[in-house]
Amino acid sequence: MTNKNRFGNMYLVIVFLVLYAPILYLMYYSFNSGGTMHKFEGFTLQYYKEVFADTRLIIIVINTLVIALLSSALATMIGIMGALAIHQMQNRRVKHTLLSLNNVLIVNPDVIIGASFLILFTMAGIKLGFYSVLLSHIAFSVPIAVIMILPRLQEMSPSLVDAARDLGASRMDVLTKVILPFIKPGIYAGFFMALTYSLDDFAVTFFVTGSGYSTLSVEIYSRARQGVSLSINALSTLIFLFTVLLVVGYYFIMRKANRNGKKEPAAEMGVPR
Repeated sequence: MTNKNRFGNMYLVIVFLVLYAPILYLMYYSFNSGGTMHKFEGFTLQYYKEVFADTRLIIIVINTLVIALLSSALATMIGIMGALAIHQMQNRRVKHTLLSLNNVLIVNPDVIIGASFLILFTMAGIKLGFYSVLLSHIAFSVPIAVIMILPRLQEMSPSLVDAARDLGASRMDVLTKVILPFIKPGIYAGFFMALTYSLDDFAVTFFVTGSGYSTLSVEIYSRARQGVSLSINALSTLIFLFTVLLVVGYYFIMRKANRNGKKEPAAEMGVPR
């Protein structure tokens, strides 16, 4: 058992080294005053200053954050309604069909999704830009939100809803005071997963962006094609650190939600035992 544990630990260390070594290499040379990624000549913050001095890049960062936050919020709200509809479905065949269709959208290649949206927006006469990117990000984020929220609904005891209705609660009261508080961890998980996917997406966004609109992923790709510049390293480092902050924030939110979830749900919601 000891040898197996050592082998497992070594395997995990190797996997993490393979995954994080290129990122650390990129971050290390973002401080190189030599201007190349071949030899570290000295420490400098020049490339970070270039990133913050680039007005166009700052606008693109704002565009990316607005798209990510707005699409994640709307997708989570739609995902809540979708999860509730699937959970309350009585016909098992229809229920499994809807779940399968939802899962197909998650595993479907991004290139196909992006090309499909490009054809759809072109046929519908929608100009490629902010709205096309927003709609496409909402579309591929909704299935993610549904699949994160649905397990929490399945864990909820039907007696909570029945007790609330017996006490005279309306449908809106049951939704806002019983169901939503119970599935709150799933809502947080769905929102942060959708936010991460939106910030990370390149393939779909590349198809649906117009000439006057761009996001960070598309901008980094465009700059990388023009040649190696350490400002790309600096920008990528900042994005990586921002992602780490998101993960840490998500961890503490879920930890707090799990602590609150250990309390008896009926007592929290004012439903007598």
